Amino acid sequence: MNVLHTRWRALVLALLLAVSLAVPAAAAEPQAAAADLQTTADTAAAYAAQYGGAQSLQYALWQDGEIVLTGQTGTFSRSENRLMTGDELYGIGSVSKIYTTVAVMQLAEDGKVSLDAPVTRYLPDFKMADERYKDITVRMLLNHSSGILGTGLSDAMLFGEASTRAHDTLLEKLSTQRLAADPGAFSVYCNDGFSLAELVVEAITDMDFMDYVDEHILAPLDLDRTFAPGGDFDANDLAPIYRGTDPRALPQDALNAIGAGGIYATASDLASFGGALTGTELLRQSSLDAMAYPEYSRGLWPESGEPDSLAYGLGWDNMEWYPFCQSDIQALVKGGDTLYYHAGLVVLPEYDMAAAVVSSGGVSTYDQLAANQILIAALAEEGVTVDQTVKALPAAESAAMPAEQLENAGYYGSTSAQYQVDIQADGTLTMSYLNYPTSIPAQTFTYCSDGSFRDSTGLSYISFVKERNGQTYLYQQAVSPLPGLGALPIANYAAVKLPENDLSPEVAAAWDSIATLGILPMNEPYNSQTFLALADAAAVAEVPETIPGYIGAARIADETTARSEIQVPGVGSRDGVDYQLEERDGVLWINAKGSLYMDAAAAPTLFTGSGASYTTIQADGYARWYQVGDAAGKTMTVQVPENSGFWVYDGNGQVTASSVLWGDTTVTLPEDGTIVFAGDPGARFHLRFQG
Repeated sequence: MNVLHTRWRALVLALLLAVSLAVPAAAAEPQAAAADLQTTADTAAAYAAQYGGAQSLQYALWQDGEIVLTGQTGTFSRSENRLMTGDELYGIGSVSKIYTTVAVMQLAEDGKVSLDAPVTRYLPDFKMADERYKDITVRMLLNHSSGILGTGLSDAMLFGEASTRAHDTLLEKLSTQRLAADPGAFSVYCNDGFSLAELVVEAITDMDFMDYVDEHILAPLDLDRTFAPGGDFDANDLAPIYRGTDPRALPQDALNAIGAGGIYATASDLASFGGALTGTELLRQSSLDAMAYPEYSRGLWPESGEPDSLAYGLGWDNMEWYPFCQSDIQALVKGGDTLYYHAGLVVLPEYDMAAAVVSSGGVSTYDQLAANQILIAALAEEGVTVDQTVKALPAAESAAMPAEQLENAGYYGSTSAQYQVDIQADGTLTMSYLNYPTSIPAQTFTYCSDGSFRDSTGLSYISFVKERNGQTYLYQQAVSPLPGLGALPIANYAAVKLPENDLSPEVAAAWDSIATLGILPMNEPYNSQTFLALADAAAVAEVPETIPGYIGAARIADETTARSEIQVPGVGSRDGVDYQLEERDGVLWINAKGSLYMDAAAAPTLFTGSGASYTTIQADGYARWYQVGDAAGKTMTVQVPENSGFWVYDGNGQVTASSVLWGDTTVTLPEDGTIVFAGDPGARFHLRFQG
């Protein structure tokens, strides 16, 4: 089989809703002479677009009740000469969570919901395969401490279509899942919590969630450029999205988990919404204060007191946002990423200001940092100075290392990264990044007098913390300066020490062949973004190293089960996945939290018959996969039924044709290629071959 069918863990990671960004370190530049607000905004926008590789980017500043500044950079399209006007729509991803939070807080003000009541009070059909679910409160949905494993967006991330399938099946999917932690134990990013909060709003109001948002949030603010998939807007107003350097725009990015990440808006509408949260148009001051409370402090969290990119409130990613916190200015921030759109919203309640930056392509973190620079410049015009000094780590000298530090050697893991830590008696620590064992060199650190390990630059700091839950955490602290955008501080638990997990020879043998197994997604909608993400996974040439007894960060329990058991606050244990191996008619299948994958070796060779054939989606709805085989070089013409589509991959795993992406109906079949047909049960594809 071709490289499309390797590295199944890479595919799972490629489908995370939000980008997990390691900001590249760069030398700090001297502060330039003061520039006017427009110039500063344009410069920050250009840097954010450059660093993130954005196709287009739009920004807006709201101040004292109105939009006072807008702008854009990049080009609207790669194929048409269309000027950007500022009225283009962008997906705002997880910034949608603030709308959900406001909706819940409004209902709480009306006495219709209690934040500390169990979710089951409002959703009696909510059940999980873990009795602790009864302890999940509404507050825990909004501060990410529910303990739910994470993200169930397999039916939600689609091209070109509004769909309620993910929404309608959420409770069914959760009913078979366990919890990753005790409810309330710690906050770790959780999209499914906000999808549940969306259902809570609907259950209480007996309204569609977006109808509630329209009536109770958008209408009072006169915002008419905010929508959801399926809303009353012209899809041509969406900023086009692209994959890599391909000049062809992709279909509409439709994230059909509205309360978690599905809203579209202009930067002006988004900034105006954020601005409304500096006053009491939507919520009472007590509710605004509750949203800005340090909810992260209710559970396990590093006690360093240093600024980090995350410090959860209710809905907010951070209510102690840097660099404003250095000048005793509270800044509230929320970032959002779909696979193709990105957004950042920063709100300054004390100064009646809010800035929004949205982009096609790019990275939300860069968008947030650009919003910072816009606000800092706006404050400067009001005579308020923000301290942007990049503070160095506390001074420390190399020192003799206590012998007990040797106990911290071993394997560490988060859901997105795994590390091997070696410690020598002379105080030398070597950390290897197992996900990319050859492209990311091992890092070397030296033990210092304050109990930390420092790299040769003195800019990166790691230490080991034995927490009250008995687990040992790898703590990291650094500040990464970014010329033109300020800096981003990091002070968090990167990973937790993984206990040894000795396997019997039989269990080890059962999983050894799984790590690099070719897999094929079987129960995705025909227009799922997963089918394109397969090509991204295939482009990753490196095969991750595995930790003995683990598949990724999931602990192997027996011959058929691996469980995500790590508990890392922040984002370190977000989107955990349990894996269950199943044998169906002699073929290996993998159940990854409801998403089904089949061993690629079981895909039959495409039958060309006497020049014509057909394939039919069976009652189970599973996709039909085929190897091209001897049909390579032939021209295939497909009659595509309604609500269905096909994708063709070459020997390198890249998409060469797709009825979904480009409306293809005819394709020359590639050498060592693969084809998938997907759609509604009963859909029949008629195929004709020439050559």
